Amino acid sequence: MRLLETVAGHAYGATAKQLARETGLALPTAYHLLRTLVHEGYLRRERGLFFLGDAAERLGRSGAQQKRRSTVADTLAHWRDSIGVPMYYALYRDGEIEVMCVSASRQAPAVEEWADFRETGHAHAIGQCLLSQLDEDARRDHLARYPVQPVTPYTVRDNDALLRRLARTRRMEPVVERQEYAVGTVCAAVPITVGATAATLALSLPAHQADRLLPAAHRLQAEIWRHLGALTLSISI
Repeated sequence: MRLLETVAGHAYGATAKQLARETGLALPTAYHLLRTLVHEGYLRRERGLFFLGDAAERLGRSGAQQKRRSTVADTLAHWRDSIGVPMYYALYRDGEIEVMCVSASRQAPAVEEWADFRETGHAHAIGQCLLSQLDEDARRDHLARYPVQPVTPYTVRDNDALLRRLARTRRMEPVVERQEYAVGTVCAAVPITVGATAATLALSLPAHQADRLLPAAHRLQAEIWRHLGALTLSISI
């Protein structure tokens, strides 16, 4: 690891002798470790100089990705506690609804995923919000693969009814559903567009607290706008 860190500090490469001296390793030990690191792809050797290899760069990207995910999780936990609701982060990727992070607590329990979120996007605020950010062709493609089906007595009736609702959805406004996915639960989702990626942050409440839903959604929306720069960078994962 010391060798990798030291190589990373030399943008134009370093010799084995330089690396041995800077890490305090005996030269034979340094040579042995360098050969192993080259063989495993963590370093590459060009004209007697050592540089970071593809495996080390993948490791670095993976670490940065984990840090971004941690930032999202920490942000959701903060809003969960300050607003007093469970939080959800999801995006639409490769034609699928993906719930990337859920932040809940004993005081703010999350909705149980009793029906696959990917297949029931028509019934919950997360899915409706993501679909509202797509163009009509992409919406129809999604519904061809995951057609509207009854989930609760309050679920939208059919594909055409859902498409009409999505067409009426105002850009950047929270999407609200009441007991369409789970009886006894109401949800709201705030749209976030990161480049070409459709994303959303959502919250849920028990139906008897439905009067809190829109105020909580608008508060979440204000928080998102306040932290939009850092947040969009973090959720580009």
